[in-house]
Amino acid sequence: MGHRFIPHLSADELAARQLEGLKWTVNHAFENSPAYTRKLRDMGLRPGDVKSLDDLSRLPFTSVEDLREGYPLPLLAVPEEQVVRIHGSSGTTGKRKVMAYTQKDVDTWKHMMARCFEIAGCTPLDRAQICVGYGLWTAGAGFQLGCEHFGAMALPVGPGMLDIQVQILTDLGATVLCSTASMALLMAEEVEKRGLQDRLKLKRGIFGAEPHTPKMRERFEALLGLEDSFDIVGMTELYGPGTGLECPAHDGVHYWADLYILEILDPETLRPVAPGEIGEMVVTSLCKEASPLIRYRTRDLTRLVEGECSCGCSMPRHDKILGRSDDMIIVRGVNVYPGQVAEVLGRFPELSSEYQIVLTRVEGKDYMAVNVERGAKDLSGNDPALAAAVSQALHKALLVSAKVGVLDPGELPRTFAKTRRVLDERQ
Repeated sequence: MGHRFIPHLSADELAARQLEGLKWTVNHAFENSPAYTRKLRDMGLRPGDVKSLDDLSRLPFTSVEDLREGYPLPLLAVPEEQVVRIHGSSGTTGKRKVMAYTQKDVDTWKHMMARCFEIAGCTPLDRAQICVGYGLWTAGAGFQLGCEHFGAMALPVGPGMLDIQVQILTDLGATVLCSTASMALLMAEEVEKRGLQDRLKLKRGIFGAEPHTPKMRERFEALLGLEDSFDIVGMTELYGPGTGLECPAHDGVHYWADLYILEILDPETLRPVAPGEIGEMVVTSLCKEASPLIRYRTRDLTRLVEGECSCGCSMPRHDKILGRSDDMIIVRGVNVYPGQVAEVLGRFPELSSEYQIVLTRVEGKDYMAVNVERGAKDLSGNDPALAAAVSQALHKALLVSAKVGVLDPGELPRTFAKTRRVLDERQ
């Protein structure tokens, strides 16, 4: 299939582009970013030392602490008059991660996002309703830039405002919905409540910013009448959303390896994991001017998907984001990821996609409760037996006991942004 925005590169052509970009980035960072000059000098490295892609493993890591230490404009590697914009992350702890952009950075980003619309099968006749945060966050700006650059019609609504969302969906006939998975579910339930399914023209959904379960996806696809939906990945540190997208084959996320290098490393040893194993995503930008990234530890967990994709796109793939190395919770000495809980809950057809984990401490002992909603069509008569079965399955999978509460549909809080799955009340 022909692509306007995604280049078709052989493995050798891709490696040549990566090496050229890596040499440029190390040189640019060394010469222009005081933070990186120090880091590289401390490791005894000079710009000319990068001669092959294997030299990547000799380079220092960059972490979120580096971004916080350099606040407000960390890693800056261009004169301030070349900075045309900043964006900040939705970080909840400590100082925000603020990243600077030159005009070339903005152009790279919009091109990356246009690739996402392309791989999702959109056309210039599509109308994309953008229901993600605008302003400091990268999401709204990224989707809008990419949509306009691709040539589709942007309907920039932002998050929340359900009345307006539903009005724009129906009156302007949006064909693509861009949102978090949580927002898509909220809109889907609202459309169902108002009986407006027949008035929708939606065909596709592009959503991301949080892990979601297949069950959650099936529900909003069905209620909104979507033909297909695609998981988008991205992060403020690496431009914003659009660093990769799932394709119609739904066998991993194609990522733009001509614009950044992705390593999958063991979070403990920082060595590469075996092919197909889960590890932490570590990214190195190849043409980022204002805030270049060298081996940035994203804390996101995934694995590489081997082989060629049936969709015909030559760009490599990683699996969906499986969680974060820092969202692990420790309950009575056992490591638990929220995604593991979601996976167990997904085995029960009587349950909906919505759940919440509550951690408490009584007399020095940790307790875990899991509250989950019953499916819309299931009656409450079976709750005690269902709760017991789920509790048993969780104990078997996680090796830690959890008290399970089965709630009515809609009882757990809904949100326009990322759903908060874990309430840790142990402090």
